Amino acid sequence: MVSSTNNKHYKLYLTLLIIILFASSILCSTLGTANISFLESLQIILHNIPFISNLISVDSFSSTHTVIILNIRLPRIILSGIVGMGLSIVGAAFQAMFKNPMADPYVLGVSSGSALGAALAIVTGMDNSFSGLGITTLLAFAGAIITTIIVYSIAKVGNKVPINTLLLSGISVSFLLSSLISLLMVFNRESIEKIIFWTMGSVSTASWNQVIMLSIFVIIGLLIFMIFSRDLNIMLTGDETAKSLGIEVENLKKITLIISSLVVAACVSVSGVIGFVGLIIPHIIRILLGPDHRILIPFSAVGGALFMILSDTLARTLASPAEIPVGAITSVIGAPYFIYLLIKNKRKV
Repeated sequence: MVSSTNNKHYKLYLTLLIIILFASSILCSTLGTANISFLESLQIILHNIPFISNLISVDSFSSTHTVIILNIRLPRIILSGIVGMGLSIVGAAFQAMFKNPMADPYVLGVSSGSALGAALAIVTGMDNSFSGLGITTLLAFAGAIITTIIVYSIAKVGNKVPINTLLLSGISVSFLLSSLISLLMVFNRESIEKIIFWTMGSVSTASWNQVIMLSIFVIIGLLIFMIFSRDLNIMLTGDETAKSLGIEVENLKKITLIISSLVVAACVSVSGVIGFVGLIIPHIIRILLGPDHRILIPFSAVGGALFMILSDTLARTLASPAEIPVGAITSVIGAPYFIYLLIKNKRKV
């Protein structure tokens, strides 16, 4: 149990982290080809917030800078933050469900299904839009959901979903879908570059429509995980112990699987496959603050958002005017940490 004193401390730490997140977002919005100051960016953003917009004047600012901040940089920064938030909370939930700190949001093959959907859209040349969302995004989302249904159907035994079977079916389906993507690239060589760039992750095409769509999935997912945070804590003790304490284990697994799959599908459909965020952020938070999901989930959400915003800023500024896929940045940071976890676990064994 978290004492009231510790609870106050955690709330203070979370508030400070949110303030850092907000300040970092504004700072990142100033970085890029166009030279925009921190104060100018802050005033442009505040001017577009209801109730305080009349208090801030932007008449002296360039209209070009306003467009850059509001229509290009800000949607991208917010979208990357929401992606990081979604992947991190799913990573925390999966690590509890699988009882394994190595579990990540893509463990069930959702990324491969999404990538196949996106690859199909790319090779068929479907670049139209529907309600402001690209066909690539919609097919990627559909691919992720269909993959989840297939994996769940394979793993289900009666009314139960054995964790080991679920994991193995996810790995098997993931390999199959990856093979299909490879075949698509072989027979559509002119599309290889687009497919590879998408699978390496990017939020360069961010729009406010994508921000709104993804926010709905991630916020709902965050709220549901917070509601079941106590149950996730008990899940860590083992299925039998959890059942003896009144937890409906199979129902909790299904809820976790469904919500996680929807959140990951939404994230991957707008950003491509971005690795290691959902692995390292929950793990770092768990090391620093402990395994209590009432604390772990909100801190993972804010920490994941901050990590993704900083990673994406590096992706778009390090090689400017060219751009590095953000998945490459997160992997450069995440892969060494993953190796460290393996070595640490090996020493324990």
